[in-house]
Amino acid sequence: MSMFRFVLLLSLALLFGLPGTLRAQATAHPWQSLTPAQQDLLSPLRDKWDTLPAHRQDHLLEKTTQWVTLPPAKREEIRERIARWQNMTPEQRAETRQAMARFHRLPPARQQQLRAAFERFHQLPSSQREQLLQQWQSKTPAERKQWVHHMGPGGAIPPPSMRSFGRRGHP
Repeated sequence: MSMFRFVLLLSLALLFGLPGTLRAQATAHPWQSLTPAQQDLLSPLRDKWDTLPAHRQDHLLEKTTQWVTLPPAKREEIRERIARWQNMTPEQRAETRQAMARFHRLPPARQQQLRAAFERFHQLPSSQREQLLQQWQSKTPAERKQWVHHMGPGGAIPPPSMRSFGRRGHP
């Protein structure tokens, strides 16, 4: 459970980010000054809490406040992401980090196109999503690269094997 909380805190920190202006105004918060609820949520960091930079402590405390205000569905979504991350091999985690770095280097318009395609994919019935994933996994790296290249800037062209799904079948 403590590893879960640590990963939860890490995910929250990445999810909400840290405004640069807070770094200059940060003040240290000794472990004993935290509320019991904060200590419970931050318990994986107990041994190193007092050695964390003040801006990091402020950031994590802010995330604990935000966590309790999240709707239950959003909390569950974050927990599922944490569970997926914990089940990844170190190689899969490295690959995911590289993919995210590539995504963040894309122009904002392209990022939005990819987010929209992702949303369309998740709106498909699970049976269609599974079928599309199987088709994708059966492709060679060269076929995948070719499909991504042909997808175009609008992301509206489905892979050749998916065209039979019609407009709703877009990835």
